[in-house]
Amino acid sequence: MHVSNRFQLIVHAPLSRAALLFGPDGERCWAGPHWNPEFLYPQPGKDVQGAVFTIQHGPNKSVWVNTLFDPQAGRMQYVSFVPDRLVSVVDVWLTSIDPSSTRVDVAYARTALDAEANHDVQAMGRSDRESGPQWQRAIEKCL
Repeated sequence: MHVSNRFQLIVHAPLSRAALLFGPDGERCWAGPHWNPEFLYPQPGKDVQGAVFTIQHGPNKSVWVNTLFDPQAGRMQYVSFVPDRLVSVVDVWLTSIDPSSTRVDVAYARTALDAEANHDVQAMGRSDRESGPQWQRAIEKCL
């Protein structure tokens, strides 16, 4: 099973400020209590390209790699995996609309590594597709 979804939102902040909200550490401000990255690299943890961290989601621990982190260009990418279950790729593009607003485009691609994970991948895909308004509200509270 493989699913891909996209959504878009507006962050009422300049690109330079908005971009900092999309690193693993920067997301703590708005992503909720389930988002608690434990950095393996670098130490101490910080938002940089090449960062490796884990996230615990219920019984599953996912390993994340920040494969692209360029806040000045407004470009981020993450690859995460739950061993023997699924792989996810998250792409984020930020575009300045004006000096105080930034458009954020997000794309998720999720692939089951085992047929037993197909249902999880489908459910995550539905959730991903509907995430824009939730992200918008959470980021506005954070700002």
